[in-house]
Amino acid sequence: MSGGFDLRVEPWIPVRLRTGELARVGLREVFTRAHEIEDLEVPVPPAAAGLLRILAPIAARIATDGGERFDDPDVAEDIDDWLDLRERVLKAGRFDPQAVDAYFGREDLAGRFDLFDPERPFLQDPRLRAECVDAKGAPNPSGVNKLVMGRPTGVNGAVLFGHFTDTAPVPVPAAEAAWHLIAQLYYGPSGQCTPRRITEYRTGSSDAGPLRKSVSYFPWAPDLFTTLVLAVPGPQDVAGWEMPDACPWEEALNAPLAPVPPLTWPGRTLTGRFRHAVLLVPSEDGRTVTDAYLTWSTHEPPRRVRDPYQILDRRKDGDFQPREADGARALWRDLDSLLLKDSRQDARRPPVLEHLPRRLLPLLRVRAYGFDQDGQQKDSVWFRATSPQILQWKEENDPQMAYHVKRCHTAAEKTGERLDFAARIAWKIATDTSVDLSPKARIKLDARKPGPWAAAALTRYWPAAETKFWQLTEPGHVEDQAGKPFLDAALTALDEAIGPANRADIRVARARHRARGLLLALLQPSATH
Repeated sequence: MSGGFDLRVEPWIPVRLRTGELARVGLREVFTRAHEIEDLEVPVPPAAAGLLRILAPIAARIATDGGERFDDPDVAEDIDDWLDLRERVLKAGRFDPQAVDAYFGREDLAGRFDLFDPERPFLQDPRLRAECVDAKGAPNPSGVNKLVMGRPTGVNGAVLFGHFTDTAPVPVPAAEAAWHLIAQLYYGPSGQCTPRRITEYRTGSSDAGPLRKSVSYFPWAPDLFTTLVLAVPGPQDVAGWEMPDACPWEEALNAPLAPVPPLTWPGRTLTGRFRHAVLLVPSEDGRTVTDAYLTWSTHEPPRRVRDPYQILDRRKDGDFQPREADGARALWRDLDSLLLKDSRQDARRPPVLEHLPRRLLPLLRVRAYGFDQDGQQKDSVWFRATSPQILQWKEENDPQMAYHVKRCHTAAEKTGERLDFAARIAWKIATDTSVDLSPKARIKLDARKPGPWAAAALTRYWPAAETKFWQLTEPGHVEDQAGKPFLDAALTALDEAIGPANRADIRVARARHRARGLLLALLQPSATH
């Protein structure tokens, strides 16, 4: 191999400058020019969510003022001292270029940011060359298609973003390989993987990545400098603070058969929970990746920690779990969970949204990155969404607006649920001649035969409901009743789903009348199905 790929200087991170220009920068430049950058433009949202978790602890290492460092546990012991330091860092308006150079120039990190370093490639395990072998001791890589999210693998892999096969794999540019490396470490699947032999046993199963099937929320400022400073999570727990904090590139390789080290703040909490091990195989010139090893990194039980960027929802058993990503669910439907205090609801908002500077709230939006997946191997769709400047409506800042958002969201969700039910009832009436059409007769639905009207109606309803939601949350509408606008949108969606051609049929007309009655009953407090 004639060259490496130094992520400190190679232009692998796509960004949009505040001037509107698009550019690509390396790690060093993303920090020295963070105040000039408006947004990240990484086209793979799970990679962007992981990249922010990598940039945040680096920001904590670099951000200093008056000799105090942002990740100093002595400062973080008192949350007021830590918040005061953050305010001083923010007022500086940029990262100190000397601090940036000092961090990326550390002698102990030499080679650690090189994607293809022979000894310590970035976020990879070089031991896989010797440990991922077949029965005869020959290399047994996983294939480059296994690395790239969206490419099919094996015989029945689904094609999401291109046509690739295991028999004719297409090399990946090194910059893109870095994105997918990060995405795999955070969102990789559970189940069968390339076997890894460490002892006499050769095992080939892995646990799901720490962010699999989840959605992450970040406070988003007009410039990347402010976004990264606010992305550094506040200290959550003093446990383990006596231990030095480290990210994977700052410490020795993990011991796969040893217990998982404590999740110290902020480095290990954000970058130390991987369940997969990866090794990229570069081309001769180091500009592309031609193959890859993907296997397990540990089978030890993961340490529980509160991810600072996730909403937690209360389960039926009373415990909490991260809100799962849903490709069909728009960001506005999560706003009440981001604005209201934890004690007021069955959802807990991301800790990173706590203690935001009040002076910045009118400027801050929320950026969401999600990956709709199952718990094992199926990947459906990933997404990125950005809200308007809604964090000024946090309950602590504007309780009246926060609860108005809650009322609007509740009305929209309740109407959507009733629309789904009413459309299924309508289809049953229209197509099943055995249905009793008397007004008080109960109609039994078959979950396996929902009919096409419900999906069609909801597809039309939710975009219209979003428009109604933003209209209702404009200044001056706080006291408006929230229910009727969503009901109007639902009635229109139902009619469009049924279609005008079908309404001439007497059974369809009766079905439509019954479904509209179910929706209109929402205006009655005692309404029942």
